[in-house]
Amino acid sequence: MTSEPEPLRIVIADDQASVREGLVLLLGLLPGIEVVASAADGQQAIDLVAQHRPDAILLDLSMPVIDGIETTRRLTGLHPEVAIVVLTTYADDTSILAALSAGARSYLTKDADRIEIASTLRSAVAGLSVLDPAVRAALLAAATRSTPPPEVPRPLPEVLPDGLTRREAEILAMMARGMTNPSIAAELYLSTHTIKSHINRIFAKTGSADRSAAIRYALDQHLA
Repeated sequence: MTSEPEPLRIVIADDQASVREGLVLLLGLLPGIEVVASAADGQQAIDLVAQHRPDAILLDLSMPVIDGIETTRRLTGLHPEVAIVVLTTYADDTSILAALSAGARSYLTKDADRIEIASTLRSAVAGLSVLDPAVRAALLAAATRSTPPPEVPRPLPEVLPDGLTRREAEILAMMARGMTNPSIAAELYLSTHTIKSHINRIFAKTGSADRSAAIRYALDQHLA
C-alpha cells in the first residue's frame, strides 16, 4: 500500500493581517499544503523559518522591521534549502530583479489565485523557477528597451515648504519621477518600512490624500 506523500510545509509572511490570514486560510484548505506559521514582519519570518524549517516561504516585499528583499537575502544565506516565493503587489523590473538577485526562486503578484500560488510553491520546492505573466512582461520590457540617459534630479530649494525635511523632499521628488517604494529604498539604502514612514509624514505635511496628490504638490512646488 502506497503511503501518502508528506504535505508541503510553508510559512506565510505578509504585514497586512487581512491578507496574511486570508492566505493562511485559503492555502491551508488545499490538500498537500500545511501552513506551519505566519509572520507579520521580516524578522518574524526569519525566526519562524529557523524554528519550523519549512519547505518554502511565501513572502511579501513590503515588510516592516526587515524588508522583503533583505529578508530574502538573509534567508538564502541562512537556509538555502528553503524555497522563497515572493507574492507582492510590485511588478516593476527593479523590484523583480532585486528579489531574484537576493535569492527568491519564484515571483508572483497578488493577482495570483490560490491554485496558482500552491502550484508555484510546489515547483519552487522542486527547484523550478516560476514567474507570473506580468513579471515576465516587465523583465522582457526591461531587457528590450533602450537605456535612456540618466535623469538629472532638479536641485532642491534651500528653503523647503510646509516643514518638509530635505530627506522628505528628496523622497517626494523621487516619487514624482515615478519611482516605487522598493526602488526608492534601494536608491537610498533604506528599508521599505522607513520609506513608507517618510511618505506618511509627507502626506501629513503636504495635506495629500494619496500618492497622486503628493506628486501634484511636488510639481506645483517645483520640487521635481
